[in-house]
Amino acid sequence: MVAKKPMATSRQKTSLKDSKNLKKTKSAQASARSKGSKSKGAKPKTSGKPYALVIVESPAKAKTIGKYLGNDYQVAACMGHVRDLPPKKYGVDIENNFAPTYTVLPGRRKLVGELTKMAAGAQRVFLATDLDREGEAIAWHLSEALKLPASKISRVVFNEITKRAISQAFTKPGLIALDKVNAQQARRILDRIVGYELSPLLWKKIMPRLSAGRVQSVAVRLLVEREQQIQDFKPDEYWRVSVALTSSEKHDKALDAFNEFWKKIPQGSQPDKALKGELYREHRIFQADVMRAGAEPFRPENQEQAETARSKLERSTYRVHRLKSTKRQDRPAPPFTTVSLQQQASVRLRFRTSRTMRIAQQLYEGVEIPGHGPVGLITYMRTDSTHLANEAVSDARGFISEQFGPEYLPDSANRYASASGAQQAHEAVRPTQAAYTPESIRSSLSPDQFKLYELIWKRFIACQMKPGLWQVTTVDVQAKDPDGSAFLLRASGRALLFDGHLKVSGIRINPDEQILPTLAEEQNLHKLKVLASQHFTQPPPRYSEASLVKALEAKGIGRPSTYAAIIDTITKRDYAELRDRRFIATDLGKMVTEKLIEHFPRIMDVSFTSHMEEQFDHIEDAHLDWVGVLREFYTPFRQSLDSALNNMTHVRAESKPSDYTCRKCDQPMVYRWSKSGRYLACSDYPDCKTTLPVDKDGQAIETTPGEVKCPNCGQDMILRQGRYGLFLGCSGYPECKTNLPCDEKGQLLKTVKEEDIKKTCELCGKPMAVRRKGRRAFLGCTGYPECDNTSPLPEGIRLASKPKAPAEPAGIDCEKCGKPMVIRSGRRGKFIACSGFPRCRNTKPLPQNDEDKDEEKKKKKKEKEKEKEKD
Repeated sequence: MVAKKPMATSRQKTSLKDSKNLKKTKSAQASARSKGSKSKGAKPKTSGKPYALVIVESPAKAKTIGKYLGNDYQVAACMGHVRDLPPKKYGVDIENNFAPTYTVLPGRRKLVGELTKMAAGAQRVFLATDLDREGEAIAWHLSEALKLPASKISRVVFNEITKRAISQAFTKPGLIALDKVNAQQARRILDRIVGYELSPLLWKKIMPRLSAGRVQSVAVRLLVEREQQIQDFKPDEYWRVSVALTSSEKHDKALDAFNEFWKKIPQGSQPDKALKGELYREHRIFQADVMRAGAEPFRPENQEQAETARSKLERSTYRVHRLKSTKRQDRPAPPFTTVSLQQQASVRLRFRTSRTMRIAQQLYEGVEIPGHGPVGLITYMRTDSTHLANEAVSDARGFISEQFGPEYLPDSANRYASASGAQQAHEAVRPTQAAYTPESIRSSLSPDQFKLYELIWKRFIACQMKPGLWQVTTVDVQAKDPDGSAFLLRASGRALLFDGHLKVSGIRINPDEQILPTLAEEQNLHKLKVLASQHFTQPPPRYSEASLVKALEAKGIGRPSTYAAIIDTITKRDYAELRDRRFIATDLGKMVTEKLIEHFPRIMDVSFTSHMEEQFDHIEDAHLDWVGVLREFYTPFRQSLDSALNNMTHVRAESKPSDYTCRKCDQPMVYRWSKSGRYLACSDYPDCKTTLPVDKDGQAIETTPGEVKCPNCGQDMILRQGRYGLFLGCSGYPECKTNLPCDEKGQLLKTVKEEDIKKTCELCGKPMAVRRKGRRAFLGCTGYPECDNTSPLPEGIRLASKPKAPAEPAGIDCEKCGKPMVIRSGRRGKFIACSGFPRCRNTKPLPQNDEDKDEEKKKKKKEKEKEKEKD
């Protein structure tokens, strides 16, 4: 593809007009930059005097930056994106070079109006949004939505919110980087094309409320393929034979202590590792694995081979054949990128990726520290670079020398190479000042903020320290039995000589690692016990959040800043679920992936998805024509879509065999799909209409007839499956529409009141209370936010519904069905609705009298006064 001059995009209504405006932006900004570059800023903000307006994304960021800028500047928050493609329209003119139509977001219209007034009174407007593509796009959209003249706009970027960084940024303001804007715009339009054209196909051919995404669907494919690998995996048996040996001269005493220790351990249980280590050190015991039998590698594949070797080893004598000791360095890990931070937070702190990014955002934008005001504690958290600024390296080295001594400081600074394609202009995620140690500011941080900041701070300090040094010893033991059979056994251990960076980052020791006693070559050893254990090869593990993020980065799928949103979407759409912090592809995820691979092989191809990400990078870095990139994607995509519309079989017309037999007619049952999900149906349909719900693993869920009776008509309640899962429905349906809640196994749930649930927090001892998030209810500690412990509701219960107040009569009848109208309350206040809901959905606005209007005005006035007080 030939790289062209980057094409600009539209503003609010007419894409063509705004396209011309964007083409003029660069030259106009350049001339304005040359004229206004010497300005030292506006005068103090007083009545009738000019000021400079600074716009950032969030109030927290505005507060921190405002502290450094002073009274000459007015800092306002735009609360993220102010414009986007229309929520209920396509918004992309395919025929007109993919020209987008942008509209101000509904929730931002009032804010945009306020910012427009502020910008009109400002001498200069600084757009200080984040330095990545998304931040650049927000800056450009602000300039368009506020209708700012190019001569008035300055773009400032900074990697950290500190006095030095802010001062440097405002001393040398720049222009909006239109190549970055076009890269973000191309990604946004491409995602809109896929979402708006492919998702309706899934609604039509599979079920409503599904979604497909250019990156999301490929990520689901990784989960589905891993699940298939696990199902296809055939384990191989192998055996491990090892010998517990001692170098102690009092080997009889060692044998007695060894046998006494293992007698206390129940069969199949593991001993306490600390007690085991103490026993082994005291009696100079270690364990060596059999590596060779004669001249051949020893790999017993069954019990017979293992027992043959075991019987020979029981009769053998042992001596040290060879000792090898080497010094091995343990180098520090590089500072965090976005991906490595997400991985380590998942592994060490058990944080979801979205939780990690949310907390990192808080640390970046600023935290209130007594005596210092709001302080930005870390650098920008969306980065793929391990680069560190010279000032940051000097700060870390000075801290290390002062706090730990010169012996921990390398002669020259440690430097780390970033991955290919990383933006070296960005820095790694690091603390803004080494002096802000985690413990010194702990009282100012929430528990989650402290944990994440400690992780980032330790990684940064450790990366500039000397490596740890280990003494690694490997011992080869020779065993000979009376018949002349020989075996070679091997054991290894290590001892720490110098902790280096491990003093900060922590010593990582394998729980099964052993410490070898002092040994000498040709030294005789004494056998305590020969151990033979059966093992099986394991299938590849399911993805955790950490390993999925690592796989997405390695394959070039998406970008670090998008991973949290991708993972959230996968679980929300029920394409995968998290069990024991591992992703398991659901039946829905497998079925949708199968359909998409069959009809859209190019979109679902991992290498093509990676290629598109590279194209976005080229738009930003090499001025590649973004329209050409979209056209390269869209032409084959449209052909595949037209073919799928005609050839994709509706999921309800398909069935898959099962191992179940119909209990009524003895015909085989098959798996089918409905809008509620997968279920079992008799293959003799329509002559037999027997169906059974299934669980997440495809196992049939049945209830015993007559086990639960309908409380209204006395007939049997039977298990049914609906939009929100399983429930018990009356067998007299549709005459009787009674239903009762049940668990995943079809067992009736006991209804209890919130106040009857008594549980104490196991972390702080305070009582737990029922909390809600959407439709989900759970128990949360009443000590929140100091204690953020949560737990699920006790099994087998449901919360009793709170009694609703009777609806107030409206005094009029519905003109559609004739039933009386009532007054109801909604999110936007009270309204009039038909009492025949849901069959009749007629509604009307509630007329307001003068008193109500006055009260509403008073409420709004009070809210504005509160906002001013906060500011």
